[in-house]
Amino acid sequence: MKNAIVLAAGKGQRMKSNLTKVMHPLANKPIIGHIVDKLEDIGVDNTVVVVGYQAEKVEEYLKDRVTFAFQEVLSGTASAVMQATSLAHEEGDTLIIYGDVALISEELLTNMYTHNAEKDLSILTVTREEPSHYARVIRDSQGRVEKIVEYRDCTDRELLIQEVTTGIYCIKNKLLFEYLPKIKHNDVHNCYDLSSLVELLYKDGHSIQSVRAENPIEVMGINDRIQLSVANEVLREQINYKHMLNGVTMIDPKSTYIGMDVEIEADAVIYPNCHIRGKSIIRTETIIYANCWIENSIIGSNCKVMDSRITDSEVKNNVKIGPFAHLRMNTVVEDDNRIGNFVELKKTRLGEDSRCAHLTYLGDSDIGSKVNIGCGVVTVNYDGKHKFKTIVKDGAFIGSNVNLIAPVTIGKNAVVTAGSTITDDVDDEAMAFARSRQENKAGYGLKYKKKEK
Repeated sequence: MKNAIVLAAGKGQRMKSNLTKVMHPLANKPIIGHIVDKLEDIGVDNTVVVVGYQAEKVEEYLKDRVTFAFQEVLSGTASAVMQATSLAHEEGDTLIIYGDVALISEELLTNMYTHNAEKDLSILTVTREEPSHYARVIRDSQGRVEKIVEYRDCTDRELLIQEVTTGIYCIKNKLLFEYLPKIKHNDVHNCYDLSSLVELLYKDGHSIQSVRAENPIEVMGINDRIQLSVANEVLREQINYKHMLNGVTMIDPKSTYIGMDVEIEADAVIYPNCHIRGKSIIRTETIIYANCWIENSIIGSNCKVMDSRITDSEVKNNVKIGPFAHLRMNTVVEDDNRIGNFVELKKTRLGEDSRCAHLTYLGDSDIGSKVNIGCGVVTVNYDGKHKFKTIVKDGAFIGSNVNLIAPVTIGKNAVVTAGSTITDDVDDEAMAFARSRQENKAGYGLKYKKKEK
């Protein structure tokens, strides 16, 4: 049985923020999300997240993926772990980890459980050339882990030790809840310190080992905006390198921002200053040119997207988009389409091989195949209270500067002439005129201009 306790009750004062630290975004996902994702991926059976400050925000985000425990008074790490009472009678090993160690790998987490299978307690440690304020790992004369000493309590000799604890432990669950009540209050630091477990178990002859992390960055806590920036840089590099190794071309990886859950197929090309986030998928041979924002969207194969924003939508194959197009709210663009500059599609399906080249808004619409949408067309879908649908059937031609007052249906192969305001349905193959007849009055132009003077 694999259990985990994630400590996430503190505010994170050094963030200088009203938002609790673990909810700050890292690679477009809250810090705490990275930890929980990895625990799920390695098959942890029971995860308890200990919350405190802004508990409701963490609970709203994680929902039923974990069990929550509440630490009302922030009086140390041992006190936080004591709140995880739902695990008190579980079997197996329990990993204790901070909610801000987002860069830790699944491999290292798995190693903690694996190494602890034959031990009572495993401590994740790291060697630092300049250990500064980190707690030192103290060993006995036979090299066994004896205790953890906070740097403020270290002797001059202990301060020279370069092996420090990360504060991450894996322990037999029964031992954890047996020894938690034995941890005494540290009057000097005014807290119940979980590291006291090490010395207690050592004195009682329990088997303790250290598991070394090779890379200090991997076990870095994110405590301030500088460390958050460092973590973002590390993750961006890892994510981009993974995609490039899988056959994706990135013109400038240092200015390309890809989310953790994004899928990109081989032979796609990503230009600089693109942000691709959420559950997005980019198919093969698609080119995402500079300055695009794509979120929770699917872009099919052999597409070209230029300087555009696409959110919560799907673009199928052989589609050209942009520059400066905006697709949102479950828009679906079928194959072989062209969406040009300054076109906005909202909650709209654009049928196969249609054209919407420039300066157009289509909202709450169902547009058929082989439809031409002229410049300046607007579906007038909102009356101030309700949204209404516009339907344009296959083969229709909508001229420039047309207003389609929804709800309205334009029939198959119908033509709507330029400048029309359409309030009634147009039958199949009909031509609709909805504009006043032009009248020219000889000499009135010059007369008007003289009047102005």
